[in-house]
Amino acid sequence: MPYDVTRNTLDGMTHIPPPAEELRLLDAELWQLDARRAQLLSRRAWLVALLQQPQAQPRTQAHSAPTPAVPPRPEASAPSVQNLLLLLGGVLLTIAAMVFTLVSWGHLGITGRALVLGVVTLAALAGPAVLLRRGLRSTAESVAGLGLALTVLDAYALHEAALAGTDGTGYAAVASAVLAGVWAAYGLPPATAALRLPLPTALTAAQLPLLLWAIAADAGPYGITAALLVTAGADTGVALRTSARSVRVVAAVGAYGTGAWGVLAAGWLCWTANGPGGVARAAALLLLAAAIAMGAAWWNEGEKRTVGLSVTSGLLVVAAFGGVLRSALPEAWTVPAHLACGIALLAVARSGRLPEAVRHGLAWASGSVQALAVLWTVPVLTVTLLGPVGRVAHAWTGAPSDARDAATVGVPWPPHAVAVPVVLVAVAGVLVLAVRDTTWRPRALTGALGLLWATAATLPAVLELPYAVGLSVLGVTVAATLAAEGAVHRATPVRQDTVASGTPSTAPGGTPSPAPDSPAPPVAASRPTATPTSVRNFPPARTTATVLALVASLDLAFLSLATQTATLVVLAALTTLFTAASWRSRLAPVTAPAALAYAAALACATGAAAHWTPAHTALLVLVVPAVAALLAPRLGGSPATMPVEAAGAVAGLLAVALAGTDLPVLALVLALCGVITAGTAVRADRRPLGYAATALFVLATWVRLTSWDVGTPEAYTLPVTVPALLVGMLRRHRDPRASSWTAYGPGLAATLLPSLVAAWGDASWTRPLLLGAAALLVTLLGARHHLQAPLVLGGSVLALVALHELAPYLVQVTGLLPRWALPALVGLLLLALGATYEQRIRDVRRVREVLGRMS
Repeated sequence: MPYDVTRNTLDGMTHIPPPAEELRLLDAELWQLDARRAQLLSRRAWLVALLQQPQAQPRTQAHSAPTPAVPPRPEASAPSVQNLLLLLGGVLLTIAAMVFTLVSWGHLGITGRALVLGVVTLAALAGPAVLLRRGLRSTAESVAGLGLALTVLDAYALHEAALAGTDGTGYAAVASAVLAGVWAAYGLPPATAALRLPLPTALTAAQLPLLLWAIAADAGPYGITAALLVTAGADTGVALRTSARSVRVVAAVGAYGTGAWGVLAAGWLCWTANGPGGVARAAALLLLAAAIAMGAAWWNEGEKRTVGLSVTSGLLVVAAFGGVLRSALPEAWTVPAHLACGIALLAVARSGRLPEAVRHGLAWASGSVQALAVLWTVPVLTVTLLGPVGRVAHAWTGAPSDARDAATVGVPWPPHAVAVPVVLVAVAGVLVLAVRDTTWRPRALTGALGLLWATAATLPAVLELPYAVGLSVLGVTVAATLAAEGAVHRATPVRQDTVASGTPSTAPGGTPSPAPDSPAPPVAASRPTATPTSVRNFPPARTTATVLALVASLDLAFLSLATQTATLVVLAALTTLFTAASWRSRLAPVTAPAALAYAAALACATGAAAHWTPAHTALLVLVVPAVAALLAPRLGGSPATMPVEAAGAVAGLLAVALAGTDLPVLALVLALCGVITAGTAVRADRRPLGYAATALFVLATWVRLTSWDVGTPEAYTLPVTVPALLVGMLRRHRDPRASSWTAYGPGLAATLLPSLVAAWGDASWTRPLLLGAAALLVTLLGARHHLQAPLVLGGSVLALVALHELAPYLVQVTGLLPRWALPALVGLLLLALGATYEQRIRDVRRVREVLGRMS
């Protein structure tokens, strides 16, 4: 070590912890020493017990060492046991003092009473200082707790002995204030500063004086609420300024507890106040609570807590000023009044004079108010959109008196709905004007579009416009929403890779563009930061516009069901509008099927207006799948191809359902559907639809035969068998290795099996003869071409037909034979089979091999 290092320098370099830290280290060392001492005492006790055993041991055990027993592990540490004992002792002494004060007080005179309690209290309060100097901190805490409890008993004794005539609540307020001051003064001097109990206890007692004073003074609900809020403000100041953790915890709990009760009481008073004076006083209380929360947010060090307290403060300010405006405005404008306060709060948040965290908190508070205001409009919007569905059961019953009557079919209209459009427009304006962040801007535009759409949808019913005017407004809304999709498409930024703020990114045209701002709340004024951000393309914005247009068109279509003319005009207009919108390739996957759907609805409405039957209307509906089939090839690989074909298929099913009541027309409709499907199957990528076309033709044939009352099964099965065999021949021609069961099995079974069932129940000889001849021909063809399916099916049917024809003769022969002949013949047959079993097995295997070589 260099010689020039002085002693003073060494003393400065020595690390001396603070007294509290050194005390904690000493307590930890003492705890370890106590644990080690307990372990050594346990070992000593075991050794003493071992030495006290009799010395006479068996010889066999003379040389065997005793197995040492593992000392039991203590379940509770020495400090825990000490603290528990001290706590129990303090509690028992406190109970004893209470019993002495409350029960045994009458056995002593006034002098004795004062001397006993005074001496005991002074001794209990003086003892902790001595115990702390000796290092007995836990004991000191216990004795201090006893002393604090005795001071409460002293206060009670004083009231009972000398101040019994005073008001109990007022005395309790003064006593709690005095006790809080005494306990705080007791815990602050250096001799007792190490005690953890006095200051939190003093702060706990300080929660009562103002509240008890307000109750004693009969201050009313406003005074009591003010007392709670002032107490919460004092607790907030203590929590922000003190460094002791126990005091901060108690102060925070008190601030949140009394503040919550005060805010709830102030809010209830503001809501239930009758006159402007009561509302003003309640608003002042809410502003006091807001000031306390803002002060806590301003001086708080944690960002999350600062934002949360700022949100609370902003909401309280909105509730205060909104309550004042509510008292001066009609009840219907309560929500717009609070919304105006929330928007004004946003203007305050956008100013640059506040800390960043406070600004964000106020912005989130404003956004919460706006979200609640929009949520208030949901019932009106729901009735407006779902109410017209009830027109389906009252179609063409006459024009309603106004748009509200048209929208509410058996549904009550929500009260205070006159301000709904104002709320929606105001929030939409905030989204458009206030949100400038490049990340949140597309979402804000989407939200604004939805709010403006909701405004247009609810405006006719809210203002009770004439029925025709309401339909016109909705029609313009549909067209404007589809047009807004293009605007949103042009306004949506192109997606780029993630960049860091401050690093320029390349725009689509190749020019550098500044890095976007960091994400911020939807209604907050953003400021560029150094966090990684990204500019993204938001396809949901365009999707939202299209979906809104579809929903508005459905609402318009249901509303038009009131009169025949309105239905035809609206459906024709919607068909034209969505057809025109389908020229945009990005909208076609949605608008093209919608145009076909409205065209099908227009066909149904036209048929109903012309007094056609549903079956004849189905022929008009078939125009829609025909148009879809003609349009699909022109779309090529467009994403709209599948939706257009699906819409055409649904329209075809609708036509079939409409024609179900008239069998001849149903057969015609099925045949026309088959023609349309066959025309679609001509395309290379739609060849599998040929099977569907065949099925439709067969169904058409069956329906036609049913309408003619044809009961011959072959008339229904042959139209299936012939095309199936032709298809099987084509498949065998293209793939000679294809199985005959796959190629010819379904077609042959479709006719042979139903005809066999019919032949067994037919008493004439014509059907069995023709069926046997056909089965023989099929069997010979299968044997000639070595095909397994024709051979097996034809031979089986031929054998069963022959059995059917021989059955009467077999019955006659069986009736002529004696009764013992049948068992005898069966026995001979079994003997013959058993004698030639192995030969029969070889024959069966040979037949199986022959059939297996066939295809």
